[in-house]
Amino acid sequence: MIIRKLDEARETERLVHSDGWDSTRLLLAGDNMGFSFHITRIHENAELNLHYKHHFESVYCISGSGSIEDCVTGEVHEIRPGTMYALNLNDKHVLRATEEMVMACTFNPPVTGSEVHREDGSYAPAEDAA
Repeated sequence: MIIRKLDEARETERLVHSDGWDSTRLLLAGDNMGFSFHITRIHENAELNLHYKHHFESVYCISGSGSIEDCVTGEVHEIRPGTMYALNLNDKHVLRATEEMVMACTFNPPVTGSEVHREDGSYAPAEDAA
């Protein structure tokens, strides 16, 4: 059984910062669960161009508001508490926060812990990050 507390994890290397967001990685590849689990904060007025080419992600909005734009279709979807989205096609997208958003996120394959977005908006493939 794995037990971790968010406030304690935020005081360790499990808290990863980058431009416009920070993410506390509560479960990582090394936990051998087959996915990683993060609590991520998207900062107010952040606009993130993302493209997880090597990972599938699902996200649940706990608090805050913003939108997600599908870069292929141009569709924009509102995000608010209770909204879930899943990037089941490695969807290239733009995430915008009108106020700070707190999101619960899962990644498959799991991340190792220190990943930040590369220039193209992706994380490195799992085999490169290990």
